[in-house]
Amino acid sequence: MRIRRALALGAALTVLGVGIPAASAFSEDGEGDCKNVTNGGSQSDPQCFWMAPTPEDALKVVRFWTENDSAKLKEATEYPVGWIDCKVEQCSADGEGDGQAHGEGDPAPEGYVEDNTPPTCDVGGQPCSVSPEEIAAAARTAAGQAIAAAAASNMRVWIDSELLDDYKAGPAAFAAAVKKVGALAAQPGVVGIRFTSQLGYNGAVKTPEEMSGFVGAAAAALHQVAPGKKLGIHTVVPAFGCGASEPCAAEMTKKYPLLTPQAIEPLLTSGSVDQLALDAGLLQSAYGTWKISAQDAQRNQWAKVKALAWDTLVQISAEDAGLADKDASPLTADQAATVAQERVAAPLRDGAATVNLWTRWQDGTGATYRVMGARLANTPAWEQLDKLEPLQRRLTTMYDPAAPEVGIGQDIKKLSEVFGQLYVTE
Repeated sequence: MRIRRALALGAALTVLGVGIPAASAFSEDGEGDCKNVTNGGSQSDPQCFWMAPTPEDALKVVRFWTENDSAKLKEATEYPVGWIDCKVEQCSADGEGDGQAHGEGDPAPEGYVEDNTPPTCDVGGQPCSVSPEEIAAAARTAAGQAIAAAAASNMRVWIDSELLDDYKAGPAAFAAAVKKVGALAAQPGVVGIRFTSQLGYNGAVKTPEEMSGFVGAAAAALHQVAPGKKLGIHTVVPAFGCGASEPCAAEMTKKYPLLTPQAIEPLLTSGSVDQLALDAGLLQSAYGTWKISAQDAQRNQWAKVKALAWDTLVQISAEDAGLADKDASPLTADQAATVAQERVAAPLRDGAATVNLWTRWQDGTGATYRVMGARLANTPAWEQLDKLEPLQRRLTTMYDPAAPEVGIGQDIKKLSEVFGQLYVTE
């Protein structure tokens, strides 16, 4: 009961802002002092002191304030906190408002006009917000329908876009493209936007400065038009596959000067992106000269990611289009099981947060590459992926609603059997 009363009084003293006399409030520095059981090893470390090191000391504090019918407590005043009473002191009349306090839901002061002007983007002075009408129009597009179908299937949705060409085309084109993406990103179920692919690999940017300038501008614009959405990019870091082979790393750096770790890391530390997808295309064949197998190159890549702690900066994902083949995957059940281990399970084991598998895509000649067969027919490769249900949240895929296999709804329902996340191409 004594302790309970002491605690209650302590709470009251805190509310009143009453200071306890220093002689009673702080213990002497010694073995019982709490700084000796915290990290008070040096003067720069946090230090703390018990208000009362023993129950007897605590009782003395209570008696100090309660003796003589709590006279000292009654005489105590609030601790000065710098409040200004404008009824007593002269206060400035400058500034906005009517000088009165207003609560939540109170009517606005007389003459107040709310500024509903949409914010303008940093690029070209164009409006960077999207209207309800623009959002509704986006929902009616093929991409909007795909987003709705994916959300209905409990899939997380990312918008897959390419803003680099629009960025290079000038402020007006860039702002228009950003608004289009923003209208899609406002659809229910969308969690992020991937705004460029093959960054630094396809020759669209020429210098690290141009690359970082684009990423920074795109991120700033997208944060305005789609606040709260995660942002991602896709590229490859060829030197990662080399492991300890210095000749390999030197050759890859010479061949891909924009894709060195030194060029990519600033994009991750800048706060502009939340996700980096590393493509697996080069891992399959680019390292044979140095007798590095595809499996070793893949392990080398994820070892480098961990060594540089990139996974502490952003989410790092693996991306692989190699499971699909012309018309349909020809893999047998045994082959599919091996490939699933090498290209799905292994990257996840080695540190990839997710694995993005391209299940259907078209090349420049119009040929279609699939994991499934035509019209969503099962193949051994697809059936093997279907067995990976425990990994579903870590499996993602791409979908282009402009070129459906059967129909948007049917296609996405089938994909949702395996994948937990969908990148919808806008």
